[in-house]
Amino acid sequence: MSKSSHWDRVYEAKGDDVSWYRPTLHRSLDIIDRLGLSRGASVIDVGAGTSTLADNLVERGLKVTVTDLSAVALDATRARLRERASEVHFVVGDITEIELPAKTFDLWHDRAVFHFLTDPQMRAAYVRQVLRALRPGGHVVIATFGLHGPEQCSGLPVARYDDRSLHAAFGEGVFRKLGHEHEVHETPGGAEQEFVYCYFRCETC
Repeated sequence: MSKSSHWDRVYEAKGDDVSWYRPTLHRSLDIIDRLGLSRGASVIDVGAGTSTLADNLVERGLKVTVTDLSAVALDATRARLRERASEVHFVVGDITEIELPAKTFDLWHDRAVFHFLTDPQMRAAYVRQVLRALRPGGHVVIATFGLHGPEQCSGLPVARYDDRSLHAAFGEGVFRKLGHEHEVHETPGGAEQEFVYCYFRCETC
């Protein structure tokens, strides 16, 4: 089964009941607001799924691109946005492989994608995409499972991080860490998952 088919089946079966879902990504929004992006700034939300982050970013006057492996998930987001869907650019595909425009985005956001990249070569490909796509001085906000988070998600193995190992995965000399935060996420089923959030500025983009 292809990766896209796997995630289409997950969303067809569960919809918004996937374990990482939150009705509003308050933590991400708080960090993004503190970064002080100007209206019209360009943001990419990687592995957006059915997240409502795009709704909130459009309301803030930002130019939004969302990506996901699952066309099913992005179709659901498009339907939820209704007429505002025309203000969002939707891209279906693997973030390590799709062709992104160079030096375009002021902010790269990822909640719960990077930890699925258990192969070092895939992580390196991901970081290359970030470096290509960010404008000079652009920001990254990334959230993964913490060290006490689950070892698997949706039937797939994951890597777990603390703030130091997550920064190291991106490159300490390439990205300057601005801060990090921890969150205990309650899943739709009532379980708890530890997330670590890190936010960086690209020093070499």
